[in-house]
Amino acid sequence: MLPDASRRQTILRLALPIIGGMLTQSLLNLVDAALVGSLGEVPLAAVGIGGYAIFLVSAVVFGLSSGVQAQTARRHGEQDWGRRALALNAGLAIALVVAVPLTLLCLWQAPTLLALIQQDPAVNAEAVGYFRWRVVSLLPVAMIFCYRGYWNGIQETGVYLRIILLMHLINVVASVGLIFGLAGLPAMGAAGAGAGTTLSLYAGLAIWSVLSLRHARPSGFLACRPRARTYLTTLRLAAPHSFQQIWFAAGYAVLFWILAQIGTASVAVGHVLVNLSLLLILPGVGLGMAAMSLVGQSLGRQDHRDAHRWGWDVVRLAWPCLAVIALPMAVLPEAVLSLFLHDEALIAMGRLPLQLTAVMIVLDAAAVVFAQALLGAGANRTVMTMTLTLQWLVFLPLAWWVGVQQGEGLVGIWWVQLVYRCLNSAGFVLIWQRRRWQRLAI
Repeated sequence: MLPDASRRQTILRLALPIIGGMLTQSLLNLVDAALVGSLGEVPLAAVGIGGYAIFLVSAVVFGLSSGVQAQTARRHGEQDWGRRALALNAGLAIALVVAVPLTLLCLWQAPTLLALIQQDPAVNAEAVGYFRWRVVSLLPVAMIFCYRGYWNGIQETGVYLRIILLMHLINVVASVGLIFGLAGLPAMGAAGAGAGTTLSLYAGLAIWSVLSLRHARPSGFLACRPRARTYLTTLRLAAPHSFQQIWFAAGYAVLFWILAQIGTASVAVGHVLVNLSLLLILPGVGLGMAAMSLVGQSLGRQDHRDAHRWGWDVVRLAWPCLAVIALPMAVLPEAVLSLFLHDEALIAMGRLPLQLTAVMIVLDAAAVVFAQALLGAGANRTVMTMTLTLQWLVFLPLAWWVGVQQGEGLVGIWWVQLVYRCLNSAGFVLIWQRRRWQRLAI
């Protein structure tokens, strides 16, 4: 049963801009790959390797977004207007302290770091250039996470969509010019894609800063110094989420290593299946981020019943949305796979796993939404523990045993993954229903 019309409109008003921003980011990644791909397989591989490395490095500061958003939503619910931006101030200071030395370390150790991922000297040489340009933008990435958390926390999610669209425009124009050397710019190849992205991130940081100076000063933005408790709370909320993100990404690396033990074909099909699932689950993530703000604000008003209800309302809306998105994969798996795979044997191998992926996307609704809602309540450590325990102690060992040791291959691994997703959603439902998160202070 769907939530009533007014609550449904509130959820969608918050979630749709977030979903739009996430989908445009995924589309832009495909555009970047297409641009660099015209230069050959070595630059394309270099961008892929460098992009994975920067994703792992950025995960260190990823938790700042949820840390700032949870506190901002709580202050907003309490109607503590003059202190809403104190968490933003703390997040920006932490971003500066963490990102600058990490950037310098990565610039220095870039060849060593990328050699751990890719041993081909030609690919590694290009990947280092791309990675160094991208890692220079770690500071604006961290600070943009903080700004996004603040504006989402006060329910102004449309700001995020407008700014990210402008950043994407800057990125495309700058990257095209720097990759191919247009309009008098140097032809930098793969490194030009990294330089263009970095330029767009610094431009985005400037826009976020100017906008916040104009509108968030009454809430204490750069006007009040946060107390030590605010810094500690931000770190307490951000650290588990960042740790979770790092190890979650590492888990996918282990999954592809397991698939490689089965064969190259399994890696190729698994790559398509994983990327499709990560792309199509984004609407669920966007709805979950809306739940994060709504739950946090209800807790700020001390309305625990409403906070619990918001979680279920968002889940009930996410289920049909994700079912519609997953339907083509369930009923037309060959047609979907043929967009990415052109070998009939690979398409046949991926048919059943893709149908299982469609079921997983719907099952994931409860886990994705409740995980984000729990972040809004401050239960970041609970989310981290549940997510990583099931991934590393249940799914990955069973995937190895069933897929490799028992010889069930790709299909066996995807059946294991279906069971894992069921357990994950059931676990988050249980945590939500026990309501211990209602007693957490932020």
